[in-house]
Amino acid sequence: MFETILDEEERGQVGIGTLIVFIAMVLVAAIAAGVLINTAGFLQTQAEATGEESTSQVSDRLQVVSQSGNVTAQEVDRLDIVVAKAPGAGNIDLNETSVEIIGADGQESFKISDEENASINMFTGDPGDVVLIDNSDRAELSIELGTDSATSVEYDVLQPGEDATVTFTTASGATTTTEIRVPTTLTDNQSSVRL
Repeated sequence: MFETILDEEERGQVGIGTLIVFIAMVLVAAIAAGVLINTAGFLQTQAEATGEESTSQVSDRLQVVSQSGNVTAQEVDRLDIVVAKAPGAGNIDLNETSVEIIGADGQESFKISDEENASINMFTGDPGDVVLIDNSDRAELSIELGTDSATSVEYDVLQPGEDATVTFTTASGATTTTEIRVPTTLTDNQSSVRL
């Protein structure tokens, strides 16, 4: 089974060959370990980014504080919705927030900053800045309704007894839905109504 090597020169060559094989195995193991460490680092970074995005989609949403409507000729022609950032939410840029109105008159989707008839009135902070930063920040989103050519929001005015669903989607993808219900009776003396 074991062969005895009597020649001293052959004995040295076997030792060098074994050393070369051992060094090659160490190099292969080191390269494999480097690849595994790089892959683990990449996967960790990707997992952290996915976790942050998922958290933003859940927590970075708006909270509806109050909602009212402007009454003209016994119709609601403007929605006034006061919003704040939800507990645990990060900064929310209202210019990047989109709105979807769904009701009996169909569906209308738009980004607040892209519409002429949707405006933002900040109650706190810098009036030119439309980002909700603090939990105490409040902003009123006003949306003019109507289907005439003067308005770009083409959702019809709301009649007495009608209802609609308004969904706000922030830049991170978090959504907040609120129900708009117009009272069954509106009078000429009313200028606004809680919805």
